[in-house]
Amino acid sequence: MPKIYKYLGIYILFHSREHKPIHIHGKHGEYETKAEFIIVNGQIVDIKYKTVKGKKNLKKAQFKDFKIFIEHYKEQILQKWIDYFVLNKTVELEEINYKLE
Repeated sequence: MPKIYKYLGIYILFHSREHKPIHIHGKHGEYETKAEFIIVNGQIVDIKYKTVKGKKNLKKAQFKDFKIFIEHYKEQILQKWIDYFVLNKTVELEEINYKLE
């Protein structure tokens, strides 16, 4: 379960046995939400946020921060997905310790 970012206490991660559509998980304590990337012709055209089966959704404040982070870092997240799942590269955890707007 590679953690790719830590943002304001929220871990942004992939599960090792991921499946399409391309998506990531935001986890804060016992709370977790996933973001699915809708890609058309190689471009991210939408991001859908969904409940993770058996998990409580991120609380309102963390969910807002998660969405803001995803919007700012969506291209980098997509590249990390490709690096990890397609190119079998190691991805490193990056910490972002300032609030994005």
